[in-house]
Amino acid sequence: MPELTILEKIVAHKHVEIAAAKVKRSLTDLESMYPAAENMRGFAAAMQARVASRQPAVIAEIKKASPSKGLIRADFQPAQHAKDYAENGATCLSVLTDRDYFQGHDDYLLAAREACVLPVIRKDFIVDHYQLAESRALGADCVLLIVAALDQQQLIELAIHAMELNLDVLVEIHSQSELERALDLKSPLLGINNRNLHTFETSLETTLELAKKIPADK
Repeated sequence: MPELTILEKIVAHKHVEIAAAKVKRSLTDLESMYPAAENMRGFAAAMQARVASRQPAVIAEIKKASPSKGLIRADFQPAQHAKDYAENGATCLSVLTDRDYFQGHDDYLLAAREACVLPVIRKDFIVDHYQLAESRALGADCVLLIVAALDQQQLIELAIHAMELNLDVLVEIHSQSELERALDLKSPLLGINNRNLHTFETSLETTLELAKKIPADK
């Protein structure tokens, strides 16, 4: 049996993590924690408005560690980082919440969102509808869906459910085939990852090649 890729290991562990989370907190409990819809900050709208005004639309990332780099910042203060990003012109924030591979935490998203007025995306490996409810309860304005981590039916159903919860969706791709799958969705946000999540190898050529094939409204 072939060894699992890095992404496959992360996804397999994520399913175990979700199963444990469901035992601790029911979906009904999560739904009771949803912030009011009028408190959503409009992640996609913020990005589109910045682009329309011909200004750089920057999603600033709050990340403590990664599998490839290890610990990135020992002096990690998500609230302060959020304030610094906001003061220096960021359009939106991206907060890592995956614990085991990125040393992230849900509390980091809560702290970052409370510290500023920028829209926030929960950056995690979303593979289950329960995680969308978690994201909404945390106050996230957007979620990341990684095409490489999902089959097409999962991708479509998760995207639809996210939008029903008033969550914007950023769809991440790494290849031509993933781009074609992503274009089946209604999300206006499409992101290119130069890193192959199966091998964690990086090539800037990925963006140069795929960007030419992306519709202007994405």
